[in-house]
Amino acid sequence: MDILDYAFMQRALLAAVLVGITAPAIGIYLVQRRQALMGDGIGHVALTGVGLGFLLSASPVWMATAVSVLGSVLMELIRWYGKTRGDIALAMLFYGGMAGGVMLVNISGGSNANLVSYLFGSLSTVSESDVTAICVLAAFVVLVSVGLRRQLFAVSQDEEFARVTGLPVRALNLLTAVTAAVTVTVAMRVVGLLLVSALMVVPVAAAQQLSRSFAATFAIAVAIGVSVALGGTVTSFYQDVPPGATIVLLTIAAFMVLTALATPLARRRARVRERDRASGDPAECAIPATRAPAEHVGT
Repeated sequence: MDILDYAFMQRALLAAVLVGITAPAIGIYLVQRRQALMGDGIGHVALTGVGLGFLLSASPVWMATAVSVLGSVLMELIRWYGKTRGDIALAMLFYGGMAGGVMLVNISGGSNANLVSYLFGSLSTVSESDVTAICVLAAFVVLVSVGLRRQLFAVSQDEEFARVTGLPVRALNLLTAVTAAVTVTVAMRVVGLLLVSALMVVPVAAAQQLSRSFAATFAIAVAIGVSVALGGTVTSFYQDVPPGATIVLLTIAAFMVLTALATPLARRRARVRERDRASGDPAECAIPATRAPAEHVGT
């Protein structure tokens, strides 16, 4: 049986590739900002957009994009001005988004199957209009995450330093949040709203096991994202298992394998460095004490 003989699988595989690229591409900035769970919160809010799409007989993808972008902007405003009660406001936003989505889907007459397909992903429901929307949104995510990588990395690493250098920190923070929201809607048809955050974060964490340079981590994370997205989609087709759950489990498996491989290598490198220092290796002694941290390399 040839998987490409089916039109819905052609669409699903294309969507999987785009998801595999976009999720880690923006996820690396969220990891740097220590906002790894931001995608999960946006996913909750995006469900309200899905419900509005059903209620208004509009495209759920585009409605979810609009609502999740609005939600991401609110999250940033709460982060700036919420202070001590910001976590409560965020919790209400997340849970309200989820409850609102379930209620709107119910009011619109949608079935539980429709809701589950958006929560956990579904290969057979990826339509041609969905693919068009995903392609447009993915292009925006790649343009921002790659084209503004230096500025976004600087802000994610140290906001105060970025502000001193003249970067528009708040605008870039908003842009990161909006791009994350767009990524969630790109991924929801394949991975699902409840699982998309894992594909934004875990490939980056796995890539960091092999490299501390930003450029290398970015490239490895995207490679992992594409591999697990395609692998999970194909496995889902042949084994009749949920695509979102399969993709996430493969991502976690990749993280565990790379961690197991990286640990002895890191120990070996540490022993070599210690031996070189003890023997007075000129190359080792020539490294200045004020060398920039490894994570800045490649920016």
